[in-house]
Amino acid sequence: MGTLARGLFITLEGPDGSGKTTQAALLYAWLTAEGYPVLQTREPGGTRIGERIRAVLHDPAHTEMAAPAEILLYSAARAQLVAEVIRPALAAGQLVLCDRYFDSTYAYQGYGRGLPLDVLREITRFATGGLIPDVTFYLDLPPEVGLQRRLQGGGEINRLDQETLAFHERVRAGYLELLRQEPQRWVRLDAGGAIEDVQAALRAQLAAWLASHLVASF
Repeated sequence: MGTLARGLFITLEGPDGSGKTTQAALLYAWLTAEGYPVLQTREPGGTRIGERIRAVLHDPAHTEMAAPAEILLYSAARAQLVAEVIRPALAAGQLVLCDRYFDSTYAYQGYGRGLPLDVLREITRFATGGLIPDVTFYLDLPPEVGLQRRLQGGGEINRLDQETLAFHERVRAGYLELLRQEPQRWVRLDAGGAIEDVQAALRAQLAAWLASHLVASF
């Protein structure tokens, strides 16, 4: 294996119940075993401040949260994560693996809630300093399947899980539109199969992508 030419920023996106968190953990273990200098993080969260914001955002009791407040809280957590964790790791030549990033904002708050995308993009640019992922893997799943998985999985049920099926359908449509607009950055994967099958497909796609970003070691 060669070495990374520079730090690389990899994100995983997908609707609720698509298995991103599970796949990210498996991918992190594989990349570590392969010898890559990898850092795993998540949104919202990943920092002490971000995790406290995450608790506010995900609390099912906060049904009164206004959409502008929601986007600003997500963006505050993102700004802290980029400044405290992601940029330093990239500067150190690490591979950063992040469970969600700004594409979630466009899908959920933009297409899902109907907030103006131009406003969301401006807020995002300010929060991230314009930091864009090198590649984004999208785990695709029909929303009704994802929501059923969430309900049966026994894990955390957050405030967004309480939204209507129509909301989650808009979110998925938004993701597919983002992929259509920027196909050079996105890789779509079917998340409907068994965990090990999705992971195998993810590893194959990532291995091929990483091969083009390595420099030979002598």
